[in-house]
Order: sequence, then C-alpha cells, then structure tokens
Amino acid sequence: MTDTAPDRRTILAAMGGLAVAGIARPAAAEASADARLDALLSAQFEQGLRDEPTRATSLGIDTGARAALRAKFPDWSPAARAARARQIDRDLAAVRAIDSDTLGDAARIAHDSAEFDLVTRQRLARFTYHTGGFGHRPGPYGVTQLGGFYTGVSTFLDSQHPVATKADADAYMVRLQAIPALFDADTAIVEANAAMGVVAPRFILDQALQQLGRLRDGDVAGKTLVASIAKRSTAIGLSGYGERAAAVFAGPIRAALTRQIDALTALLSRAGTDAGVARLPDGEAYYAATLAQHTTTSLAAAEIHRIGREQVADLTSRMDVLLKAQGYTKGSLRDRLNALSKAEGQLFANNDTGRAEMLAYLNGLLVKVRDRLPQVFSRMPKAPYEIRRVPPEIEIGAPGGSAQAGTPDGSRPGIFFINLRDTAEWPRYTLPTLAYHEGAPGHLFEGALKFEDSELPLYRQAASVTAYGEGWGLYAEQVADELGMYDDDPLGKIGYLASYAFRASRLVVDTGLHSMGWSREQAIDYMVENSSTSPTASRTEIDRYIVYPGQACSYKVGQIAISRARDAVSKRPGYDIKRFHDVVLGAGRVPLAVLERRVLAAFPA
Repeated sequence: MTDTAPDRRTILAAMGGLAVAGIARPAAAEASADARLDALLSAQFEQGLRDEPTRATSLGIDTGARAALRAKFPDWSPAARAARARQIDRDLAAVRAIDSDTLGDAARIAHDSAEFDLVTRQRLARFTYHTGGFGHRPGPYGVTQLGGFYTGVSTFLDSQHPVATKADADAYMVRLQAIPALFDADTAIVEANAAMGVVAPRFILDQALQQLGRLRDGDVAGKTLVASIAKRSTAIGLSGYGERAAAVFAGPIRAALTRQIDALTALLSRAGTDAGVARLPDGEAYYAATLAQHTTTSLAAAEIHRIGREQVADLTSRMDVLLKAQGYTKGSLRDRLNALSKAEGQLFANNDTGRAEMLAYLNGLLVKVRDRLPQVFSRMPKAPYEIRRVPPEIEIGAPGGSAQAGTPDGSRPGIFFINLRDTAEWPRYTLPTLAYHEGAPGHLFEGALKFEDSELPLYRQAASVTAYGEGWGLYAEQVADELGMYDDDPLGKIGYLASYAFRASRLVVDTGLHSMGWSREQAIDYMVENSSTSPTASRTEIDRYIVYPGQACSYKVGQIAISRARDAVSKRPGYDIKRFHDVVLGAGRVPLAVLERRVLAAFPA
C-alpha cells in the first residue's frame, strides 16, 4: 500500500532541499577529505562513548581499549552536562570546517548526517530545561513515568550488561553502587527545572511517584537490579554478589529513591493539568526544535496537523469497508473495533499463561515472515531477534513497547519488549503488524542489517535518526502487506490499517497538545475514536507524547517520505524493489533529506 496523501512535494520539500547533484572532484583530494572526515567522526564517536559509557555496553563494544567503560555510568553532574553542551558547538564547527563538496558520496552522507544531528542538538541545548541521554527520553521534565534513570537502569543492567566473568560481575557492582548518585542528579534536575517554572503535569507526577514507590518498596531480593546479578553470578560459580547487591539496594539506592519521591511529592501542589509544552519558557520555539529533531524536516506544527487529519480520514474510510466485509456494520468505527477486539479468539488470558501464549504467537509470526523476505531484500540478517515482555515493575507507565537493538557482533539478539500489563490491550488482530513493525522487516531486521554492513563505519552503524528508524518500522508494515502476509488474514489487514491510522492520529494529537492548546482528555478522545487503541492504551500513549514532545510525529512523516521516494523512482531505469531497499538500508540511519538525495542519485531519471 502507498499512501494517497499528502502530495509528495509537501514532505520532500520540507526535508531541507539537500537533494542536489554532486560536482566533479579530483580523486586524490576526495580521498584525503574523506579520510579527514572519517578520523574526525571516529574521534567524536569515541568521545561520545566516554561521555555515555552505557552506549558502549549497549553496542557490545566495551571491550579491549574500551573495557573500562563497562564499569561506568555517564557523569550526570551539572558541570559535566554543561561541558557536553559546549562540546556540541566545537564538534559542529569541526564538521563544518570540512567542505562537503570535497567529499565522496559515502563521506558526504556521513558529513551531512553528522551536521544535521549536531545542529538539532545545538538548537535544543539552548533550552536549559531540556533533558536527554541514558535513561531519559528527550523532554523537559527530567523525571516522569518514562524518563529518568530509574526507568531504564534495571533493564539495562539485566539485559545489556554482560556477566560472563568475575570482572563483569565486579563492573556490575561498581555500576550498582553509582546508581544513587544518578538518582540524586535527576532529582536536582527536577528541582532546577521547577525553579524555572518547568513542572510536569500533576497526572504525570502521580504516575512517576507510583512507579518510584513500586521500585523502592517490597522484597529487595526480587528487584531486577538484585535478582539479575544474584542469578547470573551464581551461574558462573561466584558467590556473595546477590547479598552485596541487596545491601546496596536496601541502603543507598532505596534512600535515593526516597529523596526523589519526596522531591516530586513536594511539586504536586504546583503541578497543573495543562498538557502541552507551549506553557513552558519559550515553549513554542522549544516544540519547533523537537519537531525538527524528530522528523528531520522543517514542517511546521500546523502542516503536520493537517497531514495527520487527511491521513486519518483516508485510513478510517478504508477500515470501514473492511469491517463491513467482516460483518461489522453497525455503530461507529470505534464501536465496531471494540466488538472485533472482544470477538471469540481475539483475547489472550490476562495471566502468565496467556502472556506466554501471546509471546509464542508473536515470535511465530517472525518465523513466518522471514521465509518471504528474500522476495524483496537481497540481504538477510544473520543475527537473531525476538520479542519479550517489559519488566513488570515498570509496566504501569511504560509505553506499549520498545525495541532494543542487538550488538554488532551478534552476541546479543535484537529484542522488542512488549508491555503485557493487560493482554486486553493487544487483541490478536493487532499483533501481526506489531511483529512486522518491531521485528521483521522492521526495527530489529533493519538494525541487524545495519550492524552487519562491513562498509559502514561504526559511527554510522550506531547512528540514531528517529524519522528514519520509526519511518522504516512503519514502512515495513507496508512491505509485509505487499508480501501477502494478510492475504489469508482479513482481520490482520484491519489491524494493519488501524496501525497506520494510529500513527496518523499521532500527528494530530501531538501537534494538538503542544501547539494548539488541546487538553489531555481531548487528545485521548481523538485517539480512541480514530484508531484501534483502547482507552487505557490511548491514555498511556497520550501521556507519552506529553513528556516526549515531537517524537510521535516521526513515524508517519518518515514512512511517507520513504514511500514517496520509492514512488518517485519506481518508473526510472534500473529500478527494482531489492535495489531500492539496498539503497535505503545501505547508509544506516540518515536524515530524510539525505535519504532522498541518496535514492534519487541511485536511480537517475
């Protein structure tokens, strides 16, 4: 399926006008400039790893010369954060000192991608309340139901920090002992932001407090931070680590959590119910900066809002036809989707047995689609990928799911974590497109291919561009449809269109919240009425957009751009779908303008 709206020029023109023809360059000069750029970007990448050593662990490269990073967390002090902001200015100046017109094609892509990333980071750095980094989804509040070290540290140490040797176990303990200082640094950010008038809405603080209390309280031995090291150290013949971890949690970690709970509780009387960031200092400009970063376009909020409404209207009309064909003819779209969700065979039991059955079904879908992917892809990843459950202790406020890339060496599989707090949020007809978006040919498939591409330098393999990454995930759903994955599954086809309508509705509600004064309730109602998302899941989603402004717009904007680029070249000489996918996937994650230029150059008119 290819979307019918908006006009291709609307998205492509907003990508920044970078799709220009190259100029002839002497080969020797080009090679020299390419080498200088590679050395510069490699050095900047290594500095980034030192600033955020958790990233080295996530990538599985905290070995050899980088081995010391395995025992470290980022320095989250005000001085260190200020120093990183100044480093952005220096890095951007260094990149711009290399003339992109002197570079070869691959180096030009790396140069323009790096420049874009640094420009958007520089633009956001001037908003001193903006927070981003390990454990923090980029946003203005520091600690929320989704942001703060407390939300990610358990999963990180459990699923990404290896414990294969005594040195690994010791590094785990060093990191564990550093957690209280990280929590306190987050608390200081919350208090500093509050002094600037930046306080999260009351309903966000309530959720964060609920999760913080759940993490702090209860049996220490059962906490993931403790149980993980206890189990894994015992498995390699070590003793005493579980007891030591329990003591750290029961003492310093629990005390730091209490301090954070007290700080957020003290803000409740100041917290209102206004949902958008427009109320924050220079909030309109802040939202524009987040949109530019996440969509990699210059599209204004009003234009994104219009695109979203047009897309929703088209997709819900098509869903209406399919629902009627399945006998769902009465009531509103929402009423009929509700009826479908409750139909026989749609709901998995809301217990551990039902959750295990759902995970088995999802992973089975990945096996099924894998056999068809060679029809449209010339390369298949060697690394495995799978779907697991979000840790129960953070599932209350966690999003519906999130993907975690595997390691470049394939030692850790790509994982999609699905939130199974309530299996009713995931009726069976919605699951196929979820598997294709998150697993294959979506995020985990794309991520594995990226890491297995030996022609990409590590800094390109590790690059993260939201509009590309999320756009590819949504485009992957289209590819699955084209491969016939829904030919014998008409209800799954409804789920596919509902997924697109859900992402299109994000364009409407995100801009509505942050640019048009929408209330939380207004946004929830719109999403419930125009997608298959349940009221409970819609509330979770809207609260995510409230604390993570702009990011929700990246999915549909990115997918439209990839589909439009394909449409633009599909009739040109030499085009075929495998080659198109090679071109799109062959440079790693890049801004949409860079992607457009690459596609048009690969298939000249």
